[in-house]
Amino acid sequence: MPEEEKKKIKYTAVVLAAGSGSRMHSDIKKQYMELSGIPVVVHSLLRFEKNDLIDSVILVTSHEDLQYALALTLQYGLRKVKNIVEGGSQRFRSVYNGVKVADGDTDYILIHDGARPLVSDELITRCCREVLKGGACVAAVPLKDTVKRADGEGFAAETLDRSSLYAVQTPQTFSYPLFMEAYRKLFQTIREYHPDESKITDDAMIVEGMTDRKVRLIEGDYRNLKITTPEDMLIAEAFLQAEKGGN
Repeated sequence: MPEEEKKKIKYTAVVLAAGSGSRMHSDIKKQYMELSGIPVVVHSLLRFEKNDLIDSVILVTSHEDLQYALALTLQYGLRKVKNIVEGGSQRFRSVYNGVKVADGDTDYILIHDGARPLVSDELITRCCREVLKGGACVAAVPLKDTVKRADGEGFAAETLDRSSLYAVQTPQTFSYPLFMEAYRKLFQTIREYHPDESKITDDAMIVEGMTDRKVRLIEGDYRNLKITTPEDMLIAEAFLQAEKGGN
């Protein structure tokens, strides 16, 4: 088949912005706090907007923020945002609410935390390329600090081998059919066994637990931090200023 007749691979990004951000100790949710004069989540959305491989974006937010989120997409010209949907009671339910409205011809989905505003174009592209090798990959960085496991009384019980430990980031990228199959099995498991849903905190763990597919760890970026505490805003601001300065 001639190159021009090959079907273009379609990538859809699902950006999560439904959290409360309680650790920020602010009346404004962390994803809507201003970073260099622009809401945090808008920084995230703009990164996917500008990446040539991303076809469409789905924004997941809380019910009370749906209209505000729509206003932001219009204000900042986010034309790739095709849907804005309401989140669920747990993170994985918010993810599913977003993924299930993706276009039926979507090949791969990228799940990204809206509170990670510094995801680079290079990392997005790397996720899109690496997922082609096995259908599932996540950005991750080696841990820098020594990690200890605590006992039930708060004492150090074990020092873990840091060489094999990674901090997982987003985007987490999957074959769309694979991810939907994993969720189908997850919801069946929930109906049958009623597990503690608060422990389902990671997209990759769903694919790992519900299918036989291994999830590849790919090179992440230490600058791709998640805004969680007030100190993170200061660090993110410094990184943004460095980007603007060409450093």
